[in-house]
Amino acid sequence: MSTQEETRKLMAKERQHQEQLKQKMLTRAVEEVETQTTEETSEQARELIARQHQHDKNLSEKMLSRATEEIN
Repeated sequence: MSTQEETRKLMAKERQHQEQLKQKMLTRAVEEVETQTTEETSEQARELIARQHQHDKNLSEKMLSRATEEIN
């Protein structure tokens, strides 16, 4: 095998290795973004549920207060 052929093979192997590294980095980045998005969505859902619960509680207290006023 000539030196040029060996050099071409080594260069091709290096390019393939670099491409695999890029693909792994891209895959990891996508997974991280998806994980963060899921966590953010879960946190937003918890906050909305807490707000709704507080709203429902306030509404119940107002209704009870009005009913008490009407009775007295």
